[in-house]
Amino acid sequence: MILLQALVTEPIITDSLEALVKITTKISWRLLIDLASVFVLVRFIYYPTYKHRELFFTFFILNLIIFLISFLLNKVDLSMGAAFGLFAVFSMLRYRTENISNNDMSYLFLCIALGLVSAVAKIKGAEDAYEYLFLGGINAVIILITYLLESKHIMKRESSKIIVYENIEMIKANKNLELMQDISTRAGINVHRYGIQKIDFLKDAAYIKVYYYEV
Repeated sequence: MILLQALVTEPIITDSLEALVKITTKISWRLLIDLASVFVLVRFIYYPTYKHRELFFTFFILNLIIFLISFLLNKVDLSMGAAFGLFAVFSMLRYRTENISNNDMSYLFLCIALGLVSAVAKIKGAEDAYEYLFLGGINAVIILITYLLESKHIMKRESSKIIVYENIEMIKANKNLELMQDISTRAGINVHRYGIQKIDFLKDAAYIKVYYYEV
């Protein structure tokens, strides 16, 4: 009887260990691809462009949480669409209450998307090695497109800032060129368009949002 129990139990333990090793290997490779992709995106594209470090922790930790939860829930047949709707939209609504720019929101969305794709993307019937190559290729395409859009190879990057302009006499429709030239000379930037946000006649000043191309 003891021998029979041992024969029955041993295959179960062996199968459990094999399943554990398989799932550990799969999550390790996927997590490695995911973290490497986010690192390249944040460190070599986001930071050189915007010089912000405040959201580094948010980008990485949110990506990691989304990856882990999506990977685990995917094992109970949660579709990518359901995972995306459950976590990405919720996270966007949450961070929309904070003072965060549109560009930062875009990178936050990209980090969420990379976590979801890395966790649940797969090729039915394909070997793990080809699946990992496919996953790495998808992430590489996302990063490449982001880099091209942020670089000057496709279009010039336009920036804007709000300034307080005290020469109220220049705020007239027939002095558009003179106004832009004056602001460009004072601020040292090449202003190509502007928008008047507010005019304060008590202080003889105007709040102007100027747009210029980064050099």
